[in-house]
Amino acid sequence: MDVTERQHLDAVRAQLVRRYQFVDPHLVDEMVDTAYHRFDGCRIRDFVPLLVGRAAIRSLDAALAAGATTSSG
Repeated sequence: MDVTERQHLDAVRAQLVRRYQFVDPHLVDEMVDTAYHRFDGCRIRDFVPLLVGRAAIRSLDAALAAGATTSSG
């Protein structure tokens, strides 16, 4: 992962932590990491952060619908 991609993913992660502030941040991290690794081996990386963000949102919404644990604070 290059520096720019890492910066974009950090921004996605921060945005999702704010958007899902009632969800355990570790769950957000897990969803972002899982979505990111789906793109391992892809040669074109320009849109990976955008696609990771969208995939993580879908996963978080599904986890919440299934009753995932929320943060206590």
